[in-house]
Amino acid sequence: MPNRTVYLWNSIIRAYAQRHCFREAFRLFKEMIASETKPDSFTYACVLRACAERFDLDGVRLVHGLVIGNDLGFDSICGSALVSGYSKLGLVDEARMVFDRLETRDLVLYNTMIAGYGCCGDWDKGMHLFVMMRRMGIQPDGYTVVGLLSGLTCSSLLEIGQGIHGYCFRSGFDSNAHISSVLVSMYSRCSCMSSAYKVFDSLSQPDLVTWSALISGFSQSKEYHKAYISFRKMSNEGRNSDSVLLATLLAVTAQLVNLATGTEIHAYAIRHNLDSDIMVSSALIDMYSKCGFLDLGIKVFDQMPKRNIVSYNSVIASLGLYGLASEAFKVFNEVLESGLKPDESTFSALLSACSHGGLIKEGRDIFRRMDVDFGISAKTEHYVHYVKLLGMAGELDEAYNLIDSLGDHVDSGIWGALLSCCDAHNNSKLAEIVSQRLFDKKPDRSTYKIMLSNLHAGNGRWDDVKNIRDELNDVGNGKVRGVSWIAV
Repeated sequence: MPNRTVYLWNSIIRAYAQRHCFREAFRLFKEMIASETKPDSFTYACVLRACAERFDLDGVRLVHGLVIGNDLGFDSICGSALVSGYSKLGLVDEARMVFDRLETRDLVLYNTMIAGYGCCGDWDKGMHLFVMMRRMGIQPDGYTVVGLLSGLTCSSLLEIGQGIHGYCFRSGFDSNAHISSVLVSMYSRCSCMSSAYKVFDSLSQPDLVTWSALISGFSQSKEYHKAYISFRKMSNEGRNSDSVLLATLLAVTAQLVNLATGTEIHAYAIRHNLDSDIMVSSALIDMYSKCGFLDLGIKVFDQMPKRNIVSYNSVIASLGLYGLASEAFKVFNEVLESGLKPDESTFSALLSACSHGGLIKEGRDIFRRMDVDFGISAKTEHYVHYVKLLGMAGELDEAYNLIDSLGDHVDSGIWGALLSCCDAHNNSKLAEIVSQRLFDKKPDRSTYKIMLSNLHAGNGRWDDVKNIRDELNDVGNGKVRGVSWIAV
């Protein structure tokens, strides 16, 4: 075909890109550039979307340069694709630079930028654009609202979400099933499950995404029984689950320590050919180990056709939980031999294994290697396990000096780990110092005060015990009796 129009080139490039045949799409794009038919704004927009889909930042920047070189830098179609591409790659500042340089900004462009801010959690900047577009006389639509809601990810932003919900109601958007689904997700992320369920209940036919949002919300709010009941209701209505939802449900059963429910979900996964999915298999390993059946978890691991770092982490954590630290390190060596790269969770699981097994030499070594050999900086969970390891081994001063070296902004959980070690070793002197540092951060944390009270009681310091108990009673905190069981 000697004469190929730009429309024909665009059609074939788009077809390959939509089927995720990116290599072929880029090859055709290069051929087009070398041909007599020059790309237009639709060509560049298509290639930019393909680059963003494969998370190819260099490709996005290369095409961006071609757009500018062909005097399309102010084109709204290319501009929208660039804003979307940079946003998807997490580079919202570069997306905003493109946005600000465009002379014409329509609803689609505003929605793209607001969605970019939402994906990156910059809800306040998205709200600022929302106000700006309304002042410019551009009327928001449902996509605008979805972009705003996606940036609300914690309970402190609940009032903002309620305000947007009110706007949806006034604008008639609440009748849109997709927006209602996003509202369910927003309320779930903000731990307001009563509102999430109210919106969910208003839907005549909630889809899988909405069901997943509700069930995940119940799980995150520790309403585990409601999460499982919702799953049963969804199944009874003929809805099939996906691997993400099954992994969430298996995490719920692990928290409930309910083996019967876990095996039922395992059977569901087998019937729907999801048991070999890496995410599901990893969750099964965790569930079986926490329900007291490590051997079944290992069996799932051994039968996995493919493994990634998440599945290895599950096995390492499970072995460590049972005090099998040496076995956990064997699995870690297998990770290195397979060419996989350990992540933060890998070292958290290893440090936990060392803590459970009392392997202080190995724990020190892995804590050092995490930074030196793998370039992973220690996070709160790593310090908690490491401090627990040092403290339970009697190295209380070393543990204290380590925490003290971290500065003032230390998570209370790290100090709490040291306090529990002081309790185990009956070191009331250091416990007093640690508790003072701890209560400066969390003055109302009753768990740590009860721990300190028990330590004083063991040393016969009854006046101190009475003072702490009086403080707890004044704020209405009492010790709740613990209950432990495994449902089989």
